[in-house]
Formats: sequence, structure tokens, C-alpha cells
Amino acid sequence: MITLVVVGLLGGLITSLSPCILPVLPIVLAAGMTSSGASQSEAQAAPVRYRTRVRRPLLVVAGLVVSFSLATLFGSLVLSSLDLPQDTLRDAGIAVLLLVGLGLLVPKLGELLERPFIRLQKRAIRPGSQGLGLGLALGLVFVPCAGPVLAAIAVVGATHRVGVGAFVLTLAFAVGIAIPLLAFALAGEQAGRRIGVFRRRMREVRLGGGILMIAVALAIAFNLTDGLQRLVPGYTSTLQNKIESNASASKQLHKLTQSTKGVPMMLTTCQEGASNLRNCGPAPDFAGISTWLNTPDGKALSLASLKGHVVLLDFWTYSCINCQRTLPHVEAWYKAYQAAGFEVVGVHTPEFAFEHVTSNIKAAASSLGVKYPIAVDNGYDTWNAYNNQYWPAEYLIDANGNIRHIVFGEGDYSSTEKLIRQLLTAAHPSTSLAKDTGVADMTPTEPQTPESYIGYEESQNAAQSLVQNETVNYQPPATVAPDTFALSGLWKDSSQFATAGTGAKLAINYQGKAIYLVLGGQGDVTVNVGGQTRTIKVSGVPRLYTLNQTAKSERHVLTLAATPGIQAYDFTFG
Repeated sequence: MITLVVVGLLGGLITSLSPCILPVLPIVLAAGMTSSGASQSEAQAAPVRYRTRVRRPLLVVAGLVVSFSLATLFGSLVLSSLDLPQDTLRDAGIAVLLLVGLGLLVPKLGELLERPFIRLQKRAIRPGSQGLGLGLALGLVFVPCAGPVLAAIAVVGATHRVGVGAFVLTLAFAVGIAIPLLAFALAGEQAGRRIGVFRRRMREVRLGGGILMIAVALAIAFNLTDGLQRLVPGYTSTLQNKIESNASASKQLHKLTQSTKGVPMMLTTCQEGASNLRNCGPAPDFAGISTWLNTPDGKALSLASLKGHVVLLDFWTYSCINCQRTLPHVEAWYKAYQAAGFEVVGVHTPEFAFEHVTSNIKAAASSLGVKYPIAVDNGYDTWNAYNNQYWPAEYLIDANGNIRHIVFGEGDYSSTEKLIRQLLTAAHPSTSLAKDTGVADMTPTEPQTPESYIGYEESQNAAQSLVQNETVNYQPPATVAPDTFALSGLWKDSSQFATAGTGAKLAINYQGKAIYLVLGGQGDVTVNVGGQTRTIKVSGVPRLYTLNQTAKSERHVLTLAATPGIQAYDFTFG
């Protein structure tokens, strides 16, 4: 528990000093300034007692802490219980910010908005003196920088497994965020009180604060602050990783997020990919799905609503070549058997950060021809409910909602299709099924190099030591050992990818018919295999590129030269 408090508090402090503070910082400063006095006459009166002067900044920050903590831990549960969209709380926060801004512009409206708070305290109305409502709204629109602590809080909140540890971690994180924000608010109050122009022109200050608050609320509503956050370097990321990702912190955070449900019989009877039907227990329902694609009006699905159907759950991620090779089979089954009571749900659980973006998933699904429903599982909630560990993974569920067959990885498609047909026949004996789809199995059977990540977080096949988060001029080894890769020139290796600098090159000794690499950024990659050279243009969102293909599985040493700014994620092979 002590570790959770320390990690949460430090994580919050670091987050509140990061670029993520930018959207709410103007409102926090304005809140402090507009608490310095209610009018020109008040500003010329005797100095207000210290406790009264700091009341509004304290209430603003206290409101932010309370609403952020409750919304993160219980927001999903409340909205789900009330059958409301997951954006409802954020929309409500934006609406309140707009109203508070209008209240500063129109004093009569401000008095009306503050009247409920004043009645609770049985005090006379002083426009601008109350900040709790403003703080509550800020907590609903405040989106801290992602990190292990915030991820752990999001997971336990979205899966509704909130215990004492999760509550303590959330509170510590929120308090850590609040300390610098309170300093900003008090600085605004001091500036508004001490600088003469503010005291003499308090009405204009309030008008300016109202306009600023409305402008920021609209910018948050239309995601206009995202570009500003991207332009500012993530100067706290290294410190955040050191605090939140050390062994002790990771162990305690994992205890909070590890799934306790799972599928009852899965580990003992259903992980072996048996060619016959098994009874693996009831299938957990979808959990924490942020977005549904390919459903009418984005409507959410549930296993209860699919009862009577034979359902295939396909865990995938769009840049994974193994998943891409599985998709033609899944798509063919969906097309052939949907009319007979068969349903497919693709659970898209991301591997890389760019795969969290819904528009990227939607574009990739369209280009790959995915027509069946897709559940965007950005928080790993459904993944964890199934205790899943693989891309791709197929869970075949019968018409009664029980898991009957599981396949991890590629291959054995004919067996899976046979079992789909058996379950459909059992559920709907009178249904006439189409003939087998007969899609060719492209699963590699020859020896091939294992998947090779370039980012340090998962890297296992690097021929040299990779320096984390620093630009280094790498010197390549004299020879590259089989199934390893080596960098040369300037590269900056991050957790998930390496970014090319001047003279950046990479060599890999691989075996397979084909070699693929996930690339991002904008520029060129020049590939050389056996003296044959080709240049690949890289642009748009990160995606999978084919570097080389041969008629049979062979061993090659491939070298590539990348222009500065190119991001290299991981190699896969076919």
C-alpha cells in the first residue's frame, strides 16, 4: 500500500508538470485571478482575509480531484448502468465550463449559477467566489498523460474491480496532480490581488476570464488542444517511466489489474487447439469496449443479444501480419455462414500506441475488407476477461454462450471451419449450409525467424545493447548472427520503435519466404538483399510494409537505410 501511495503521488506530480496540463492550465489560472475580487468597489476595499482569498482556488482544485477520481473509477459503471454514452461525463464537463464562462460574462447568470452553493453555506452571494462547480467540471475533461499508473487506474475502473488499493492509488495520483495545479491557481490569485491593473479593472478581468473559459471549453470539445500538446516535447516521459515502470511499482500495479475471472476450464482443456469440440465454460461478455465499428449506428453488442447464434471471437490487431493472414479465413466464414446463424466479432486489442486510434482501426479494417462487427478494446478489458495472451486468438462460442474451441496463432483453419459447421447444425438442424469456403492456408510451414521487435520494451533479437530513449551513433558488428538485427548510424530507441537519424541503417539476418516491417513517419527506406536494391516510400499512419519476398524459405542478410524521422517497429516473417 505504501508503494502504491508513493508511486501514485509521484506519478501525479510528474503528470501535472507535463504537456497534458496545457488544456486546463488557462482555466486554473483564470479561476485564481477571478477570485481576487468581485467588483471594482470590492477591490478598493480592505484586504480580504487569507482564508477567504484562497477559498476559490482550493475549491477549484478540490473539485477537480473529486470528479477526476470518481469519474475514472466509477464513471464507466454509472454510465453503463444508466445506458448512457461513455462521453456523457465529458460532455457534461464541457457544458459546465461554458456555463461558468457565461456566468463571468453575465453577472446575473453567475449569481443564478452560484445560488445553490451559496444556499448550502447560507452566505451572501459574491459572484466568482465559488469554485467547486468549476473544479468538478475540470475533472471531467482533464485527460492526464498516459502511463502505467493511469493505465492501472483505468483498467480497474473500467472492469469495475475497484478495491482499497485502487482507490488509494487513484486518490494519491489525483492529489499529486492537484499540488502543482493549486500552486498555479494561487499564483493567479496573487497576481490578481497584487497587480494594480487587475484590481482597478476587475470587471474587465472577469470578462476576459469568461471569454478564455469559453474558448478553452470549445477547444477541448473539438479536440483543438491535441495539436498543441503534440508540438510540445514530452519532457517528463523519461522521469515518468523511471518512477512508474520500475520493478517494485510494476509488481504492485499488476496486482491491481490482473484478471480474477477468466474462463474456468480454459487452461486445462482448451488451450491445446484440439480438433474436436470441448466444453470450456461460459464465455465472458464484452467489457470496456470504447467503440463499436460495423454495427448499425455503432450500437454495442453483447453475448446475451447474440444467444442462439454461433459466435467466433477473433482477437486481433491491424498491423500484425499473423492476424492479416488469418483475416481471409474469418471473413470467408462470416460471408458463407452468417445467414445460417453465424456471427463474428473482431476484438481489436492494440499492440502499439497508434493502434489505439479509432480512425486508424476503421481505415485499416476497410482496406483489409473486414465487414463483421469490431469491438475496440483499447483498455484490454475484454482481453483480460478471457485471460488472452495472443494475436491472433480465436474463441468459438456455441448458441448457448459456452466456449467450445480455442485456437492461438495461425493455422488449422479447416478444423475450425468443421467445428463451426457442427455447432451451426446442432443449433439449427434444418438449416442448409453452404459448401466449405476452401480458402488456401497461407500459414508458413518452413523454418523462419521469430518476430523481432526493435523497440527496447520487447526487443530480444538485437545483436547489440540498445540504449533507451537516447540518440546514439551505433557501430555495427563485423557480422550479424542468424535471427538477429543490428543498428548502425544514429538511432533513438524508444519502448515500441526506433527513430532514424543521420546515416541510420539496419541489418538483419533472417530466414523465411517474406520479411515485413511496421514503419511510421515520412520518408524513404532503401532495402538491399543480395545486391538487389529497392526504395520504399513511407507515409501516413504506421503500417506493415513488405521488404522482400522469395519463392521459398531462404536465409538472407537484408540491409536497409532510412531517412531521418522514419520509425521502425518490428519485423515479422512469412
